[in-house]
Amino acid sequence: MAQLNWEGIYPAMLSPFDENGNLDLDMFTLNIDAQVAAGVNGLIVAGSLGEASVLTTEEKYTLLKHALKVVNGRVPVLLNIAENTTADAILVAKNSEKLGADGLMLLPPMRYRADDREVVAYFRSVAQSTRLPILIYNNPIDYGTYVSLDMFEELLLEPNIQAVKESTRDVTNITRLKNRFNDRLKIMAGVDTLSLESLMLGADGLVAGLVDAFPKETVAMYRLARQGEYKQALAIYRWFMPLLELDIHPKLVQYIKLAATAEGISTPYTRAPRLSLIGEEEQRVKQVIAGAIATRPQL
Repeated sequence: MAQLNWEGIYPAMLSPFDENGNLDLDMFTLNIDAQVAAGVNGLIVAGSLGEASVLTTEEKYTLLKHALKVVNGRVPVLLNIAENTTADAILVAKNSEKLGADGLMLLPPMRYRADDREVVAYFRSVAQSTRLPILIYNNPIDYGTYVSLDMFEELLLEPNIQAVKESTRDVTNITRLKNRFNDRLKIMAGVDTLSLESLMLGADGLVAGLVDAFPKETVAMYRLARQGEYKQALAIYRWFMPLLELDIHPKLVQYIKLAATAEGISTPYTRAPRLSLIGEEEQRVKQVIAGAIATRPQL
C-alpha cells in the first residue's frame, strides 16, 4: 500500500462518463496520469465531485480498482464512503480494504439527519470495521452535520481516524483544531476558495476540486505556500480565484467537468438529474475557463 501521511494535494477525482452515460475509464486514466505527473500526493475517488450519488456501489469499486491499477503504488488512493446505513458503510469499508484501497474518506450518514451521538457512533463503527486510515468529511454547509471539537475528541479514540476534510467555511476552525489536537488530527482544507488562507493558517494539505482541471497550478501554489513564498503563491491564487469559485456552486460537477474537458482530461457528460449547461450559464462558465487558460501563470 502507498504511504498515507495526510499532507499535500488530494484531488477529489471526477468520474468521467461517455455520451451514453457509461464510465469512461480511458479518460479517467488520462486524468489520473495528469494528477500524478503534476505531483499530487493522493487521490480520492467517488466523492461528491465524483458524482457518488449517481454511481452504483459496483461502479465505485470499479473506479477504485482502476485507479489503483493506473497509480501502481505511486500515490495513495482513497475511496469515499457516503451511505445511508451504518451496515452499508461498514460493508463498503471492508470491501475497500480487500480491494487494496489505501484509505477512506467518510461522510456522515446520508438522508437521515443524525444527532451528535449518532454521528459519532456511525463514524466509530465504521472505523472499528477496518484498519484503513480515515479522513472525516466535515461539511455542515452542504450536508447539515457539523462535527464539533468535542465530537472529534471521541472520534480520535479510534487510531485510524487520522484526518479531517475541513469544509466548515470557518478558517478559524483550523486554529481551534490545531490548538486542541496538534498533529493527532491532520487537516485537509476542503474549500477551494479558502485554500491559500487555510494553508497559511496551518492546514496540512488540500482536498481540491479545480485541481481536476489544473493540477500543475494547484501543486505549484501549495508548494510555494509550504515554502513560505506567499507572494508567489498569492499571484497564482489570484489568477486561480475565478476558477476556484466554480467549486462553491451547486453545479460544481458540471462546471469543473467543463474546465477539465477544456484541458483535455475529462468529458463534459454528467448523469441525470444533473443536466448539461445551456444558454447564458454555459457561456458564462466557458468564458471564465477560457479567460483563465489564456492568462495562466508561467510556473
